Amino acid sequence: MIDFIIGVFNETIYMFLEMAPYIILGLIFVALLNMFVSKDLIIKHVGKNNFVSLLKASLFGIPLPLCSCGVVPTAVYMSKNGASKGATVSFLISTPQTGIDSMIATYGMMGPLFAIFRPLSALITGIVGGMAVKLFDKSDSQLNSKPKFIGLNQLSHKTSNLATKEPIPNKLKQTLNYAFVEFLDDISAQFIVGVIIAGLISYFIPDDYFADSGINSGIWGMLLMIAIGIPMYVCATASIPIAMSLIMKGFSPGVAFVFLAVGPATNAASITIISRSLGKDIVVIYLISISILSIIMGYLLDYFYMVFGEDSITHNHSSHNHGDMFLSDDLKMIIGIIFAIMIAASLYRKYFKSVSDKFLKKEVTNHADIKIKIEGMTCNHCVATVADAAKKINGIDSFIVKLEENAAYVSGTFDMAKLKNEIESSGYKVVD
Repeated sequence: MIDFIIGVFNETIYMFLEMAPYIILGLIFVALLNMFVSKDLIIKHVGKNNFVSLLKASLFGIPLPLCSCGVVPTAVYMSKNGASKGATVSFLISTPQTGIDSMIATYGMMGPLFAIFRPLSALITGIVGGMAVKLFDKSDSQLNSKPKFIGLNQLSHKTSNLATKEPIPNKLKQTLNYAFVEFLDDISAQFIVGVIIAGLISYFIPDDYFADSGINSGIWGMLLMIAIGIPMYVCATASIPIAMSLIMKGFSPGVAFVFLAVGPATNAASITIISRSLGKDIVVIYLISISILSIIMGYLLDYFYMVFGEDSITHNHSSHNHGDMFLSDDLKMIIGIIFAIMIAASLYRKYFKSVSDKFLKKEVTNHADIKIKIEGMTCNHCVATVADAAKKINGIDSFIVKLEENAAYVSGTFDMAKLKNEIESSGYKVVD
């Protein structure tokens, strides 16, 4: 038993230390991206029901650091404020498959070919999925309502008129908070689970174990990855160590890629919200597009590896051709310790702080006197969307969302039916 614990621990720590520098670098780029890209900028370019809007929606989505649940509130907002269903689906497909953080981590762990192929595939898959909606869904049309642009990164709100321009110090503080607190909180638990799964795979399964099996490459392996990936909740960055371990055990890059594409792009919670907001027919087109295109791209990636003569990604990984020339083992360890502290702080904020607050009998509801149970919230972006919905209701004095409780605390003199309608029109469900 002790050997098992030590073995899994060693494999997990190894994967953690390998990924830590690239994720921290990715978080820095997340902050920069958040500084200059907002919802209003995206909607400005995707409001028309044509191919150019689909292309722009997919292009905008590729670098954005949004997971499969985090992307849904933004997509629902886009759909309600002028984007066609085709452009919305294009954004929904391309965005969670990759992001600036996962691009950097993919390069560091899996090499340049995989790092380049992944966002290109997300772009193509997003465009084709959007075109499928435009072709098969005759109701696809843009909304005529004018968009009401609301900040992306606000987690709890007291209703008040916000200034249109934030002072630079405030904007910088919000941006850093988004990257190193809000966004990190969204991926920290998934990342730890992904690294542990990778450690378990690495410990229990011998290298190249699946190399001669019937599922290591081709359609059967890819269908297996689709069956596993569609309901699974894993972000683009957290999926990397799992895919890396699968390749080391004998699966082809193409099969691992299908997991990298389908796993982050879908999960049971986001499918439910999309169904409520865009319709069941759109969900079917969405899932079929992702599945078919991921298989095609998986075959294409395997072909590229065969043509370019690269032995495998495990060779790239084990030799550290593009990692060790920049980072020594000592520096990697220091960065790993820093990142471990960041992860520990994130997990404390998510799972222990609220419990501690209640134990100490602190005032956590900000004097709000009505508790509303809300189903479907899974991340900070969901919280922001629910809070934004409440801002549209007159008479609310305070509205604070508690993700860990799946609830919101609200006070004031307001119409509860209107508030419920606004929240549910954003894709979530108010439980009576």
